[in-house]
This record gives sequence, C-alpha cells and structure tokens, in this order.
Amino acid sequence: MSEKLDRLLAAARTHATDVIAPNVDDWNAAKAWPRAASDLAGAAGLAGLYAPEELGGQGLPLSEGIQIYEQLGLGDGAYAFALSMHNICTFAGCGYGTDAFKAVWARDLTSGRKLANFALTEPQSGSDPMKMYTRATINDDGTWTISGAKAWVSLATEADIYFTVVKTSDAPGHKDMAMIAIPADAPGISFGPLYETPSYNFLPMSEMYLDRVVVSEDNIILPIGQGLQGSLMAIDIARVSIASGCCGLMQSALDTALSYAKNRKMFAGKTLDLDGIQWMLGEVATDLEASKLLYRRAAEALGTPEGPLMAAHAKRFVPDAAVKAANTCTQVLGGMGLLQPYGLDRLSRLAQMLRIVDGTTEISRVVIGRALQKRAAGLPDLPVPKGFGEAPDTSATLAAE
Repeated sequence: MSEKLDRLLAAARTHATDVIAPNVDDWNAAKAWPRAASDLAGAAGLAGLYAPEELGGQGLPLSEGIQIYEQLGLGDGAYAFALSMHNICTFAGCGYGTDAFKAVWARDLTSGRKLANFALTEPQSGSDPMKMYTRATINDDGTWTISGAKAWVSLATEADIYFTVVKTSDAPGHKDMAMIAIPADAPGISFGPLYETPSYNFLPMSEMYLDRVVVSEDNIILPIGQGLQGSLMAIDIARVSIASGCCGLMQSALDTALSYAKNRKMFAGKTLDLDGIQWMLGEVATDLEASKLLYRRAAEALGTPEGPLMAAHAKRFVPDAAVKAANTCTQVLGGMGLLQPYGLDRLSRLAQMLRIVDGTTEISRVVIGRALQKRAAGLPDLPVPKGFGEAPDTSATLAAE
C-alpha cells in the first residue's frame, strides 16, 4: 500500500465517521445535497483521485483509488456512489479533455469546488445504450447544438457540469456517438421533478432535458466514434466502485449488529452467545471478505481485456451480498432493526439501489453468460445423450454449430 493511498484511506474513513454518519439522517430529512460535506471531501483530496497531480489530482491508479469508496461506504453508500461518479468524470475530463477544457475546469473538479456527473441512460432505453435519441448537430462555427433527454442523472440540479453521451446522426449503431461536457448553466438545460428515493433523498436524481443547448467544441471529451467505448469503460469503473462502497455498507451493517447483539440479554445470556446468531453473522463476515477480494481483483483488471468481465463479476456478487448482509443484520436486531436510529432499514434500501444503478445485477449476469458461451466454444465436446429416433451424429452436428 502506497503512503498516499494509506493517507487518503484514513481521510475517507474519518470523513465517513465524522461527517457522513452523524449527519446522513438530517441530510435525508432536508432532501438536499450536503455541499458543505462534499467540499470537505474535496479539501481532503477525495475529489480528484485518478487525475494527474499537475492538475491538482492525486494521481492514483484505479486499483488503488477505488478502495476509497469502501471507507466512504461506512458512512453512506449513496454518498460514496455520488463521489465515485464525480471522480470518474474528473478522470475523463483531465485525461481526455481538450487543453482548453482542462484550463477552465480541471482544478475546480479535482478540488471538489465544482462537481461533475455522468449522463448516459435515457428514459426509454434503460440498460440499452443503443436506443439513444439525444442528438448533437455540429454547427459551422464548431459548436454543438444538443437536444434530448437523459434519465437517472445523479446530482441533478447540483452538479456544475454533466458529461453527456450523444449521437451525432440518425444512423443506427454506436459509431456516431460522442461524449461532451455540458455546463449546468448552459441555456436550454433543465431538470424534471426529483425522484422520490426515501433512503437517499439527499442525493438528487431526475431526468435532464436538453433543448437546443449550444456547447463549445472545447468541451468534447470523447470524439465521434469513441463515445460508447468510453462510456462502457466508465460504467465498468462505476460497477467496481459500487462494489467497493457496498463493502463499507456491509461492514457498517455487521458492526451495528455486533454492537447490539453483544449487549442484548436473552435466554440467560447475550444474543451474540447464541450459535445461530454467530452463524448468521459469520456468513456476513465471510461474504464481506470475499467481496473485498473480488472488487479489488476487478479494480486491478480495469483497462485490460478481462476488465469488463471482472467488473461484471464484482457488480453481480457484491451488491447481492450487501442486500443479504443488511437483511441478516436487521434480523439479528429483531424489531429494533426496523427503527430509524439503528440505520439498518436505510442500509437495506441502499443495498437494493446499488444492485440496480450502473447496470443491474441481471445485466452483469448477461455479461458473464456471454463469457461462458465464448469459453465453452473453445472446450472439447463431450458426448450428449441422444433422444429416441435421433440420427447418430446429431449431437456432433449441434456441437459443431
């Protein structure tokens, strides 16, 4: 572990315990993003994790920076998710943006003075980015005029700039897709009503509408033809980041259950003395250790050919384990686990949210299934039982096909 990573992990852990955890219920009640808190995160170096040091970032590799969200997840998974998306956008802007864009935006983003978020999904398309209707027309002066709508935009109305994926023609496919950063104050940008999300109302999410929004060509992050590929890489990073945050959530749920069960008197002893309770929490502990190993292995694979598959494994396994952990720990507290002060109901809802965002666990299963089909095609054929009346070579023919 590098000295810098050790310092940032400690800063994230302190931020989670001192800033997030004591205030998250108040943030939810206020239904407002805690800008003062994210400013503190930026001041602690948590807003430019992957950006180069010469632009004010920390210069961490993905494999190290992604571990920060495990610590932030100890306080709140939705908060960790929002900062992870900001860091992904900052990484893209500082790594692939034009020099003119970096001059204006880079240091504000790496410091957290300004926040960024990602806009890919559209209301009608969900997990299918090929169904994209947001269009950018390139004008004679090089500016882009953009019209369309995006859905599930995090930090809606709160971020200062939105990294938005667009199509530049009506041709099917993705070869005309690009990514452009749209400032929040650009004329023609607006937002729909905020989604009602009871367990993370402090994180504003809504649809974003673009009505002939004009953006400078300086703000092109990924040129035409690279928009989808870059977006998929961003989603892989997000999936592993979510798995990291889920580990913090699981640890928080487990610690809550342990803190309660060690003192709860029951049947002439303490709840934690019961074998059944130990076994329940033991499963959570094992799932947590497996989840940590898996997301860290997936983080190391990002940017390599196996990166998308490993990200799918992490996104499939870890949020599911987090849902199970939150529910199990709630069960250990019995009726008290349903009460708001213990926080387990919030963690259960957050875990379910993290199963869905940036690709549902079912989408991850599709990615894994396709990888298994590809592997199967390279394996030797095994004999398959023949049905009554089948020709002797039917199995071989089917295997060859």
